[in-house]
Amino acid sequence: MFITAGFAIMFALIVAVGRALWGPTVFDRLLAANSIGTAAILLLAVFGFITDRPEFLDLGITYALLNLVGTLAVLKFIRYGDLGHSGEEGAADT
Repeated sequence: MFITAGFAIMFALIVAVGRALWGPTVFDRLLAANSIGTAAILLLAVFGFITDRPEFLDLGITYALLNLVGTLAVLKFIRYGDLGHSGEEGAADT
């Protein structure tokens, strides 16, 4: 049953990679990249359960945090054009 889940996650991963490569807009590609990260986390969890190694869940949690920070950084760069921007609308550009 878990091997079938692993293959289903791999299929979703392949579809998300296709969307990331041929997405029509930047936001579609960003969403696909986030989906790739989520599928990789699920794949780590399933693989850890199949091999009876719970430390893969720790790797999945770490990867999830990196995925979140990376997505927020890309969105900030798309909005402001600079990662060093304070995020305030009225901030003076230096």
